[in-house]
Amino acid sequence: MQTAIAGGERTAIAPVEDAEAIIARAAEIGRVELQPLVHSIDAEGVYPEAVMRALGAAGAFRAHAPLAPDAAFDLKTSIGAMSAIGEYCLSTAFCMWCQDALGWYIANSDNAALKAELGEKVASGQILGGTGLSNPMKAIFGIEKIKLAGKRVEGGFEVTGRLPWVSNLGDDHFFGMIFELPEEDGRLVMAVADCADERIKLVEGTEFTALDGTRTFGLQLRKAFIPAARVIADPLGPYIQRIRAGFILLQAGMAFGMIRSCIDLMEQAGQTLSHVNCHLPDQPEDFRQQLAALEAEVSALCETPFDTSTDYFIRVLEARLQAGDAAVAAAHNAMLHCGARGYVKNGAAQRRLREAYFVAIVTPATKQLRKMLADLKAA
Repeated sequence: MQTAIAGGERTAIAPVEDAEAIIARAAEIGRVELQPLVHSIDAEGVYPEAVMRALGAAGAFRAHAPLAPDAAFDLKTSIGAMSAIGEYCLSTAFCMWCQDALGWYIANSDNAALKAELGEKVASGQILGGTGLSNPMKAIFGIEKIKLAGKRVEGGFEVTGRLPWVSNLGDDHFFGMIFELPEEDGRLVMAVADCADERIKLVEGTEFTALDGTRTFGLQLRKAFIPAARVIADPLGPYIQRIRAGFILLQAGMAFGMIRSCIDLMEQAGQTLSHVNCHLPDQPEDFRQQLAALEAEVSALCETPFDTSTDYFIRVLEARLQAGDAAVAAAHNAMLHCGARGYVKNGAAQRRLREAYFVAIVTPATKQLRKMLADLKAA
């Protein structure tokens, strides 16, 4: 059995008609439903499932991943919705990115059966899930080896192996994954797996400094059956070239929401501490200008996410690197501007600082981005 599911040409890039309404609804969900949960998410690891379902119903996972053949792929609206949530909670914004990545994979596949089974349910938030591509994204760029191995069987594949961390999961969730076929010279295949499969075990992992509310698990697969109807791409090569930019660009929503939140914290502190905060070298206006420049660059890049040229991908990587650096710098300065009041256990500044480091270490992490840029520029 051979499948040939790689994804055809995608060229229709335009904002959805109700983009402003989607972002406004996401912001309202953040203010009304998410904000009261932020401390519990951070301190107790509460998973914001109801918020995620509400965001799906509001259209926050849909714009970038249309299912109709000639529909527009609008990354900017999905980034805007994620950014609105990121102003309140990075755990929830990261779960949104996981969900968005899963929808991005499905929308860009040529597997009609996969789209029919899962496409609309993922776009609407009826089904939630994770990306599962941290390991393969590192493997593709020579940082580590693929951890999942499969073989062809009647009707699909059997896959065995372990993934250390996959987020936005649960017993009824799905996740994307890439596995190699050792018997076929290491050919790579991408597919969607169901956490409900008894041959897939979710393993509680390490307690993190932040983002414990993201339902992050280790995964153990023992001859897990992946039906052909859930194959995203086989062969993988041409497909991964097309989805890689969108995968990375969507992460900008986490950074933008973080930076905007930290600007607000600096300005709030300035209401009573401006006489001393004015002596700090980095001010809210500096980050406002930096954020505007980053948003403009990402917006321009979102116009052509299927551009596979090296020059374009270098711009994507540079924008992502700058966004991560800016998020950490903004959170660091929010802490300095807030002072002791931001350093208390329930202080927003210390929480935002802990969360900001995640923007810099989530795949592709700062060090991976720098390696990728060095490799591409040296080629």
